[in-house]
Amino acid sequence: MLASLIGFLGDFDLAEEAAQEAFAIAAERWPRDGVPSNPGAWLYASARNRAIDRIRRERTLAEKTRLLEVPEATVDELDDDTTIEDERLELIFTCCHPALALEAQVALTLRTLGGLGTEEIARGFLVSEETMKRRLSRAKVKIKTAGIPFAVPADHKLPERLDAVLAVVYLIYNEGYSGRVDLAAEALRLGRVLTSLMPDEAEVHGLLGLMLLHHARRQARFSGDDLVLLEDQDRALWNGDEIAAGRAALEQAIALRQGGPYTLQAAIASLQCEEPVDWNEVAVLYGRLASVTHSPVVELNRAVAVAQAGAVERALELVDRLDLDSYQYLHSTRGELLRRLGRLEDARDAYERALELASSEPERRFLARRIAEL
Repeated sequence: MLASLIGFLGDFDLAEEAAQEAFAIAAERWPRDGVPSNPGAWLYASARNRAIDRIRRERTLAEKTRLLEVPEATVDELDDDTTIEDERLELIFTCCHPALALEAQVALTLRTLGGLGTEEIARGFLVSEETMKRRLSRAKVKIKTAGIPFAVPADHKLPERLDAVLAVVYLIYNEGYSGRVDLAAEALRLGRVLTSLMPDEAEVHGLLGLMLLHHARRQARFSGDDLVLLEDQDRALWNGDEIAAGRAALEQAIALRQGGPYTLQAAIASLQCEEPVDWNEVAVLYGRLASVTHSPVVELNRAVAVAQAGAVERALELVDRLDLDSYQYLHSTRGELLRRLGRLEDARDAYERALELASSEPERRFLARRIAEL
C-alpha cells in the first residue's frame, strides 16, 4: 500500500502519514463497524483521500497541483491487487537511484518497503539509531529536490542500480531469517521478480540461490521458540525442493561467469547442505569472499569455518583481530571458541556481552542457556 501511495503522491513523508492515518481510522472503526469485505482496498482509498484532502487544505505544494483535481477513490474501484508487485519494484528502484549514497539507498528502501524500523536498520549497518535517522531524512530530501522519478529505469540503466537493489533484497531476507518469515518470503518473491527482469545478471541468480538454500532449512532452525545451530538441525526437516531450486539458481549464476559475492555465498550455503560438510572448502570459499568484500563479518564467518574444520586456536586468533565490538555475533562466536578451548570464564564474559547486544528472543534464550551450561 505504501508503495502505491508513494507512486501516486510522489512524496515519501506524505504517503507515510496518510497510511498511518488510514490504519488509525481502521483501528477505531473496524472493531465497532466490522472489517470491510475488501480491507486492503479500504485502507488504500482512505489513505489516498486523506492525502489529497491535506494537499487541498495546504495548497502550497505547486508540484502537487495535479492532485487537486483527482476525485476521491472508492473501495469499489479498487481490489486487493491495487498494491501491485510492480509498484514495489518501482519503489526499490526509486530508492536505489545512483544520486544517493549506496548506504542511503539501501536504508531508505528497507525503511519504506522492507517493513524494518529505524532501529533494526541501524543494527544492520552497525550504526546508532540517530545516525540512521539523519541518513534517511537526507535521502528523502534528495529524492524530492532532485526530482528522482518513481519508475523502473530503462534497461540500460538497471545494472548501475543492481548492487543496491540486491543489497536491499538480501537485508530484507536476513531480517526474515531471524524469525520474521513474512519478510523472508517477500525477499524471495522480489528475488524471483529480479531474475525475470535481469536474467543475464549472474549475481541476481546467485542471490536467489543463496536465499533459497538458507530458506530450505527454516523449519529446522527453531525447536519451538528455541534456536537450533546448523550441526544440531534435523535434516529431515530441510526442504529438498528448495535446496534443488537453490542449486539450480547457483548453477545458472556460475554458467553466466560473472559471479560475485552472492554467488560465492550461495556456493558456501550449498556446501553446508552436504553431509558431511567439507569445512575446509567452506573456509577456502570464505577466504575468497573476504578478498572480494573486505568485510570483517565475512572474516568472522571464515573463522567459524576454520573452527569447524578443527583449528579452534587459529579461529580465535582470526576473531580477535576483528574490530566488531558492537556486533553480537562476534561475541557469541568468541564465546563458543573459548568454551571449546576450556577457557570458561572468558567464554562467560563473551556470551554475556553477546546477550547484551542480542535483539531476538530465540537468540537471547540460546545465549542464556550457553551461559547456564558453563
